[in-house]
Amino acid sequence: MAALELAAQYRRQNRWRLLLLLALLAALLLSLSADLASGSANYPLSTVLAGLLNPAALEPGMRVILLDVRLPYALMALVVGGALGLGGAQLQTVLNNPLASPFTLGVAAAATLGASLVIVFERHLPAMPHDLLLPAGAFACALLAASLILLLSRVHGGGSDTLVLFGIALLFALEALVWLLQFLADANALEQIVFWSMGNLGRATLPHVALVGVVLLLCFVLAMRRAWALTLLRGGVAHASSLGVQVERLSGRVLLEVSLLTAVALAFVGTIGFVGLVGPHIARLLVGEQHRFFLPASVLCGALMLSLASIASKSLIPGLLIPIGIVTALVGVPVLIGLILRRRSPV
Repeated sequence: MAALELAAQYRRQNRWRLLLLLALLAALLLSLSADLASGSANYPLSTVLAGLLNPAALEPGMRVILLDVRLPYALMALVVGGALGLGGAQLQTVLNNPLASPFTLGVAAAATLGASLVIVFERHLPAMPHDLLLPAGAFACALLAASLILLLSRVHGGGSDTLVLFGIALLFALEALVWLLQFLADANALEQIVFWSMGNLGRATLPHVALVGVVLLLCFVLAMRRAWALTLLRGGVAHASSLGVQVERLSGRVLLEVSLLTAVALAFVGTIGFVGLVGPHIARLLVGEQHRFFLPASVLCGALMLSLASIASKSLIPGLLIPIGIVTALVGVPVLIGLILRRRSPV
Protein backbone atom coordinates (compact mmCIF):
# COMPACT_ATOMS: atom_id res chain seq x y z
CA MET A 1 0.00 0.00 0.00
CA ALA A 2 2.81 2.38 0.83
CA ALA A 3 4.41 1.79 -2.57
CA LEU A 4 1.09 2.42 -4.35
CA GLU A 5 0.57 5.60 -2.35
CA LEU A 6 4.05 6.86 -3.21
CA ALA A 7 3.46 6.08 -6.90
CA ALA A 8 0.16 7.99 -6.85
CA GLN A 9 1.83 10.94 -5.13
CA TYR A 10 4.61 10.89 -7.73
CA ARG A 11 2.08 10.98 -10.56
CA ARG A 12 0.23 13.88 -8.91
CA GLN A 13 3.49 15.84 -8.59
CA ASN A 14 4.31 15.24 -12.24
CA ARG A 15 0.85 16.39 -13.32
CA TRP A 16 1.33 19.53 -11.25
CA ARG A 17 4.73 20.13 -12.86
CA LEU A 18 3.19 19.68 -16.30
CA LEU A 19 0.48 22.21 -15.45
CA LEU A 20 3.16 24.67 -14.33
CA LEU A 21 4.96 24.24 -17.65
CA LEU A 22 1.72 24.95 -19.50
CA ALA A 23 1.16 28.02 -17.32
CA LEU A 24 4.68 29.26 -18.13
CA LEU A 25 4.00 28.72 -21.84
CA ALA A 26 0.74 30.68 -21.59
CA ALA A 27 2.52 33.50 -19.74
CA LEU A 28 5.20 33.51 -22.43
CA LEU A 29 2.65 33.86 -25.23
CA LEU A 30 0.95 36.68 -23.33
CA SER A 31 4.30 38.41 -22.80
CA LEU A 32 5.14 38.04 -26.50
CA SER A 33 1.83 39.69 -27.44
CA ALA A 34 2.46 42.51 -24.96
CA ASP A 35 5.98 42.98 -26.33
CA LEU A 36 4.59 43.33 -29.86
CA ALA A 37 1.97 45.80 -28.66
CA SER A 38 4.34 48.02 -26.64
CA GLY A 39 6.64 50.70 -27.97
CA SER A 40 6.57 54.34 -29.00
CA ALA A 41 3.26 53.56 -30.75
CA ASN A 42 1.13 51.37 -28.50
CA TYR A 43 -1.37 49.03 -30.13
CA PRO A 44 -4.27 47.15 -28.50
CA LEU A 45 -3.57 43.44 -27.95
CA SER A 46 -6.62 42.55 -30.01
CA THR A 47 -5.23 44.50 -32.98
CA VAL A 48 -1.85 42.81 -32.64
CA LEU A 49 -3.35 39.31 -32.51
CA ALA A 50 -5.63 40.04 -35.46
CA GLY A 51 -2.68 41.42 -37.41
CA LEU A 52 -0.57 38.32 -36.76
CA LEU A 53 -3.39 36.07 -37.92
CA ASN A 54 -4.14 38.21 -41.00
CA PRO A 55 -1.19 40.50 -41.90
CA ALA A 56 -2.88 41.60 -45.14
CA ALA A 57 -5.55 43.39 -43.12
CA LEU A 58 -3.02 45.70 -41.47
CA GLU A 59 -2.31 49.20 -42.66
CA PRO A 60 1.07 49.44 -44.48
CA GLY A 61 2.72 51.51 -41.75
CA MET A 62 1.50 49.28 -38.96
CA ARG A 63 2.52 46.17 -40.92
CA VAL A 64 6.08 47.45 -41.18
CA ILE A 65 6.28 48.34 -37.48
CA LEU A 66 4.67 45.14 -36.27
CA LEU A 67 6.16 42.52 -38.60
CA ASP A 68 9.47 44.01 -39.74
CA VAL A 69 10.57 45.81 -36.56
CA ARG A 70 8.86 44.45 -33.46
CA LEU A 71 8.38 40.79 -34.39
CA PRO A 72 12.10 40.00 -34.88
CA TYR A 73 12.90 41.98 -31.72
CA ALA A 74 10.33 40.12 -29.63
CA LEU A 75 11.18 36.67 -31.02
CA MET A 76 14.90 37.26 -30.49
CA ALA A 77 14.18 37.96 -26.82
CA LEU A 78 12.48 34.57 -26.57
CA VAL A 79 15.18 32.47 -28.24
CA VAL A 80 18.11 34.25 -26.56
CA GLY A 81 16.44 34.07 -23.15
CA GLY A 82 15.62 30.40 -23.68
CA ALA A 83 19.19 29.65 -24.75
CA LEU A 84 20.69 31.38 -21.71
CA GLY A 85 18.19 29.67 -19.39
CA LEU A 86 18.99 26.23 -20.81
CA GLY A 87 22.72 26.85 -20.61
CA GLY A 88 22.55 28.10 -17.02
CA ALA A 89 20.44 25.14 -15.89
CA GLN A 90 22.94 22.59 -17.20
CA LEU A 91 25.97 24.47 -15.89
CA GLN A 92 24.52 24.72 -12.39
CA THR A 93 24.08 20.96 -12.43
CA VAL A 94 27.42 19.80 -13.82
CA LEU A 95 29.42 22.40 -11.87
CA ASN A 96 27.30 21.83 -8.73
CA ASN A 97 27.31 25.59 -8.22
CA PRO A 98 24.05 27.54 -7.73
CA LEU A 99 25.75 30.73 -8.93
CA ALA A 100 26.98 29.21 -12.20
CA SER A 101 25.78 30.60 -15.53
CA PRO A 102 27.09 30.77 -19.10
CA PHE A 103 29.10 33.81 -17.99
CA THR A 104 31.07 31.68 -15.53
CA LEU A 105 33.19 30.48 -18.42
CA GLY A 106 33.92 34.00 -19.67
CA VAL A 107 32.02 33.34 -22.90
CA ALA A 108 30.12 36.64 -22.75
CA ALA A 109 33.31 38.64 -22.18
CA ALA A 110 34.92 36.82 -25.10
CA ALA A 111 31.97 37.70 -27.35
CA THR A 112 32.35 41.36 -26.34
CA LEU A 113 36.06 41.21 -27.13
CA GLY A 114 35.40 39.73 -30.58
CA ALA A 115 32.85 42.42 -31.40
CA SER A 116 35.20 45.12 -30.10
CA LEU A 117 38.04 43.89 -32.31
CA VAL A 118 35.82 44.11 -35.39
CA ILE A 119 34.60 47.59 -34.41
CA VAL A 120 38.03 49.04 -33.65
CA PHE A 121 39.98 47.59 -36.56
CA GLU A 122 37.09 47.67 -39.07
CA ARG A 123 38.17 44.57 -40.91
CA HIS A 124 36.16 43.63 -43.99
CA LEU A 125 36.12 40.14 -45.52
CA PRO A 126 35.08 39.96 -49.17
CA ALA A 127 33.27 36.64 -48.68
CA MET A 128 31.20 37.82 -45.70
CA PRO A 129 28.42 40.43 -45.67
CA HIS A 130 29.29 43.42 -43.51
CA ASP A 131 26.24 42.99 -41.25
CA LEU A 132 27.43 39.48 -40.32
CA LEU A 133 31.01 40.48 -39.58
CA LEU A 134 30.29 41.75 -36.07
CA PRO A 135 28.39 38.65 -34.87
CA ALA A 136 30.96 36.42 -36.59
CA GLY A 137 33.77 38.07 -34.63
CA ALA A 138 31.82 37.73 -31.38
CA PHE A 139 31.03 34.08 -32.09
CA ALA A 140 34.61 33.18 -33.02
CA CYS A 141 36.10 34.70 -29.85
CA ALA A 142 33.41 33.16 -27.63
CA LEU A 143 33.99 29.70 -29.05
CA LEU A 144 37.76 30.16 -28.78
CA ALA A 145 37.46 31.11 -25.11
CA ALA A 146 35.29 28.08 -24.38
CA SER A 147 37.75 25.79 -26.15
CA LEU A 148 40.62 27.28 -24.14
CA ILE A 149 38.77 26.66 -20.87
CA LEU A 150 38.08 23.04 -21.82
CA LEU A 151 41.70 22.52 -22.89
CA LEU A 152 43.09 23.99 -19.66
CA SER A 153 40.75 21.89 -17.55
CA ARG A 154 41.75 18.69 -19.36
CA VAL A 155 45.48 19.40 -19.24
CA HIS A 156 45.50 20.56 -15.62
CA GLY A 157 42.86 18.17 -14.37
CA GLY A 158 40.73 18.94 -11.37
CA GLY A 159 37.01 19.20 -10.93
CA SER A 160 34.33 21.77 -11.41
CA ASP A 161 35.95 24.20 -8.98
CA THR A 162 39.07 24.28 -11.17
CA LEU A 163 36.95 24.96 -14.22
CA VAL A 164 35.16 27.84 -12.50
CA LEU A 165 38.49 29.35 -11.41
CA PHE A 166 39.82 29.13 -14.96
CA GLY A 167 36.67 30.84 -16.19
CA ILE A 168 36.94 33.65 -13.65
CA ALA A 169 40.60 34.23 -14.50
CA LEU A 170 39.79 34.32 -18.21
CA LEU A 171 36.87 36.66 -17.56
CA PHE A 172 39.10 39.27 -15.93
CA ALA A 173 41.75 38.94 -18.66
CA LEU A 174 39.18 39.40 -21.43
CA GLU A 175 37.59 42.39 -19.72
CA ALA A 176 41.02 43.99 -19.44
CA LEU A 177 41.54 43.52 -23.19
CA VAL A 178 38.15 45.11 -23.89
CA TRP A 179 39.12 48.09 -21.72
CA LEU A 180 42.37 48.37 -23.65
CA LEU A 181 40.46 48.46 -26.94
CA GLN A 182 38.14 51.12 -25.50
CA PHE A 183 41.19 53.17 -24.54
CA LEU A 184 42.60 52.88 -28.07
CA ALA A 185 39.30 53.41 -29.92
CA ASP A 186 38.14 56.67 -31.41
CA ALA A 187 34.90 58.29 -30.28
CA ASN A 188 32.71 56.48 -32.83
CA ALA A 189 34.18 53.04 -32.16
CA LEU A 190 34.02 53.61 -28.40
CA GLU A 191 30.32 54.42 -28.65
CA GLN A 192 29.68 51.21 -30.61
CA ILE A 193 31.62 49.07 -28.11
CA VAL A 194 29.73 50.54 -25.16
CA PHE A 195 26.42 50.03 -26.99
CA TRP A 196 27.31 46.37 -27.66
CA SER A 197 28.40 45.72 -24.07
CA MET A 198 25.02 46.95 -22.80
CA GLY A 199 23.11 44.32 -24.79
CA ASN A 200 20.60 45.22 -27.46
CA LEU A 201 17.98 43.32 -29.46
CA GLY A 202 17.65 46.01 -32.10
CA ARG A 203 19.95 44.21 -34.54
CA ALA A 204 17.60 41.22 -34.70
CA THR A 205 16.30 39.98 -38.03
CA LEU A 206 14.15 36.97 -38.76
CA PRO A 207 17.08 34.98 -40.28
CA HIS A 208 19.11 35.69 -37.13
CA VAL A 209 16.17 34.57 -34.99
CA ALA A 210 15.86 31.39 -37.05
CA LEU A 211 19.57 30.59 -36.63
CA VAL A 212 19.51 31.02 -32.84
CA GLY A 213 16.21 29.12 -32.67
CA VAL A 214 17.58 26.12 -34.60
CA VAL A 215 20.66 25.94 -32.37
CA LEU A 216 18.45 26.23 -29.27
CA LEU A 217 16.18 23.42 -30.51
CA LEU A 218 19.09 21.09 -31.26
CA CYS A 219 20.75 21.78 -27.90
CA PHE A 220 17.42 21.30 -26.10
CA VAL A 221 16.93 17.89 -27.72
CA LEU A 222 20.45 16.86 -26.68
CA ALA A 223 19.85 18.15 -23.15
CA MET A 224 16.59 16.23 -22.81
CA ARG A 225 18.32 13.03 -23.91
CA ARG A 226 20.66 13.36 -20.91
CA ALA A 227 17.96 14.62 -18.50
CA TRP A 228 17.99 11.44 -16.40
CA ALA A 229 21.79 11.50 -16.07
CA LEU A 230 21.69 15.16 -15.03
CA THR A 231 19.03 14.38 -12.42
CA LEU A 232 21.23 11.62 -10.99
CA LEU A 233 24.18 14.02 -10.94
CA ARG A 234 22.26 16.31 -8.57
CA GLY A 235 22.60 13.53 -6.01
CA GLY A 236 26.38 13.77 -6.15
CA VAL A 237 29.18 12.56 -8.40
CA ALA A 238 29.66 9.30 -6.49
CA HIS A 239 25.93 8.53 -6.62
CA ALA A 240 25.71 9.22 -10.36
CA SER A 241 28.88 7.20 -11.10
CA SER A 242 27.58 4.22 -9.14
CA LEU A 243 24.50 4.18 -11.37
CA GLY A 244 26.52 4.14 -14.58
CA VAL A 245 26.76 7.86 -15.43
CA GLN A 246 30.10 8.78 -17.02
CA VAL A 247 30.38 12.08 -15.20
CA GLU A 248 33.53 13.43 -16.87
CA ARG A 249 32.24 12.76 -20.37
CA LEU A 250 28.83 14.21 -19.46
CA SER A 251 30.40 17.38 -18.05
CA GLY A 252 32.61 17.88 -21.11
CA ARG A 253 29.70 17.52 -23.52
CA VAL A 254 27.52 19.88 -21.51
CA LEU A 255 30.24 22.51 -21.34
CA LEU A 256 30.87 22.30 -25.08
CA GLU A 257 27.15 22.52 -25.87
CA VAL A 258 26.55 25.41 -23.49
CA SER A 259 29.52 27.28 -24.93
CA LEU A 260 28.17 26.89 -28.46
CA LEU A 261 24.66 27.85 -27.36
CA THR A 262 25.84 30.96 -25.52
CA ALA A 263 28.18 32.03 -28.30
CA VAL A 264 25.44 31.83 -30.94
CA ALA A 265 22.87 33.58 -28.73
CA LEU A 266 25.13 36.48 -27.75
CA ALA A 267 26.69 36.91 -31.19
CA PHE A 268 23.68 38.93 -32.38
CA VAL A 269 22.61 40.78 -29.23
CA GLY A 270 25.72 41.62 -27.24
CA THR A 271 26.17 41.14 -23.51
CA ILE A 272 23.01 40.19 -21.61
CA GLY A 273 23.63 39.08 -18.06
CA PHE A 274 21.83 37.29 -15.23
CA VAL A 275 19.21 35.52 -17.37
CA GLY A 276 21.25 32.31 -17.31
CA LEU A 277 21.55 32.64 -13.54
CA VAL A 278 18.09 33.75 -12.46
CA GLY A 279 15.96 31.77 -14.93
CA PRO A 280 17.08 28.30 -13.73
CA HIS A 281 16.59 29.26 -10.07
CA ILE A 282 13.01 30.32 -10.74
CA ALA A 283 12.44 27.08 -12.66
CA ARG A 284 13.93 25.04 -9.80
CA LEU A 285 11.59 26.69 -7.30
CA LEU A 286 8.61 25.86 -9.52
CA VAL A 287 9.24 22.29 -10.69
CA GLY A 288 12.12 20.94 -8.61
CA GLU A 289 15.20 19.02 -9.70
CA GLN A 290 13.74 16.48 -12.13
CA HIS A 291 15.50 17.60 -15.29
CA ARG A 292 12.83 16.36 -17.69
CA PHE A 293 10.72 19.16 -16.18
CA PHE A 294 13.50 21.43 -14.95
CA LEU A 295 15.15 21.90 -18.37
CA PRO A 296 11.95 22.94 -20.23
CA ALA A 297 11.04 25.17 -17.29
CA SER A 298 14.46 26.84 -17.43
CA VAL A 299 14.02 27.54 -21.15
CA LEU A 300 10.57 29.02 -20.55
CA CYS A 301 11.68 31.05 -17.51
CA GLY A 302 14.70 32.44 -19.35
CA ALA A 303 12.58 33.35 -22.36
CA LEU A 304 9.87 34.90 -20.17
CA MET A 305 12.41 36.90 -18.17
CA LEU A 306 14.02 38.40 -21.27
CA SER A 307 10.64 39.03 -22.90
CA LEU A 308 9.47 40.94 -19.82
CA ALA A 309 12.79 42.82 -19.81
CA SER A 310 12.15 43.73 -23.45
CA ILE A 311 8.78 45.20 -22.49
CA ALA A 312 10.33 47.10 -19.58
CA SER A 313 13.14 48.47 -21.79
CA LYS A 314 10.51 50.16 -23.97
CA SER A 315 8.20 51.23 -21.16
CA LEU A 316 10.32 52.52 -18.26
CA ILE A 317 11.13 55.81 -20.00
CA PRO A 318 8.51 56.73 -22.63
CA GLY A 319 10.05 57.40 -26.02
CA LEU A 320 13.44 55.94 -25.04
CA LEU A 321 14.62 52.37 -25.67
CA ILE A 322 16.84 51.31 -22.76
CA PRO A 323 19.46 48.64 -23.62
CA ILE A 324 18.05 45.36 -22.43
CA GLY A 325 21.27 44.35 -20.70
CA ILE A 326 20.77 47.23 -18.25
CA VAL A 327 17.26 46.00 -17.41
CA THR A 328 18.35 42.39 -16.80
CA ALA A 329 21.24 43.58 -14.62
CA LEU A 330 18.95 45.78 -12.52
CA VAL A 331 16.70 42.76 -11.94
CA GLY A 332 19.46 40.19 -11.63
CA VAL A 333 21.71 41.93 -9.10
CA PRO A 334 19.15 41.89 -6.24
CA VAL A 335 18.39 38.23 -7.00
CA LEU A 336 22.11 37.39 -6.97
CA ILE A 337 22.53 39.11 -3.61
CA GLY A 338 19.53 37.18 -2.28
CA LEU A 339 21.04 33.89 -3.43
CA ILE A 340 24.34 34.69 -1.74
CA LEU A 341 22.61 35.61 1.53
CA ARG A 342 20.48 32.48 1.31
CA ARG A 343 23.58 30.28 0.97
CA ARG A 344 25.20 31.94 3.97
CA SER A 345 22.13 31.62 6.18
CA PRO A 346 22.02 28.65 8.57
CA VAL A 347 19.97 25.65 7.50
